[in-house]
Amino acid sequence: MGLSDVSLKGLFRSMKKNSIAIIGLGKVGAAVGYLLQLSGYEISAVADQSADALEKGVSYTGGKVCNDPVQASLLADSIFITTTDDFIESVCNEISEGGGVGPGKKVVHMSGAGGLDLLESARRSGAQVASIHPLQSFVDIQGVIENIPGSTFSITAEGEMKDWAIRIVRDLGGTPFFVSENDKPLYHAAACMASNYLVTLMNMVEGIYQHLGMDADEAVKSFWPLVRGTMKNMEDRGIEKSLTGPIARGDSGTIRKHLKILKSKMPELLDVYCEMGLFAVDIGLKNNTLSKNRAKEIKSLLKGASDE
Repeated sequence: MGLSDVSLKGLFRSMKKNSIAIIGLGKVGAAVGYLLQLSGYEISAVADQSADALEKGVSYTGGKVCNDPVQASLLADSIFITTTDDFIESVCNEISEGGGVGPGKKVVHMSGAGGLDLLESARRSGAQVASIHPLQSFVDIQGVIENIPGSTFSITAEGEMKDWAIRIVRDLGGTPFFVSENDKPLYHAAACMASNYLVTLMNMVEGIYQHLGMDADEAVKSFWPLVRGTMKNMEDRGIEKSLTGPIARGDSGTIRKHLKILKSKMPELLDVYCEMGLFAVDIGLKNNTLSKNRAKEIKSLLKGASDE
């Protein structure tokens, strides 16, 4: 099924915007509720076990404040479960067993890795189910509100719920992308690598410069222009074409120096350096900036260092 705006405009105009209950009023729930409200949806109820989360989040979403998720789900056509992943299934079971969902209702979770099996109790109760996940990082509510528009959203849904989920994503200002239930963990692993592991990598770099005598602020200021320039190169030229440095040019002598100093000064980073270097060699080969002989030599250096 295509996702073109033209083919869906008539459908979207004819679809009534649902009343929504949000269960789990953390960063994602509050931000999504805020954006959906701006798009014309009624946030009829919100629920969370945390009084602090309810007090903070309802200022963004509006809606009746409920301590009981069953009560909240009774007040809406659609229920968005935006708790942490570990609680999605138990919350869904609670509202299903309590009579909060049934035929004609829609239940959505926003986990990146979780499948529709987390909503099985709602499906057995006659509700339609879907998973919608924004490919974005969540630091605070305001940041999520600013970052969600323009983001890609994964959708896992069946039948007519696909069209409904597309509309929700469009109304959040996002771009829809279908992911099969079996592939959701792979999709989410990639998201973690792009965001969480990028933070981890930058933390390692910061640690090296602190080892050299800089404080944390000085470290970030020193390497951040390099990071920013690399990100711009990837955006402008493509990711693979933005590879530079000793591996890209086949400078095995420099690689030897790196390996020697890491073994001596910061051995805890040696394996990471070597493993990422092996992937960089493959990119250099694709770009034809690295000869096969040099690639073989550098791979041998990296594998030898990490095996020691």
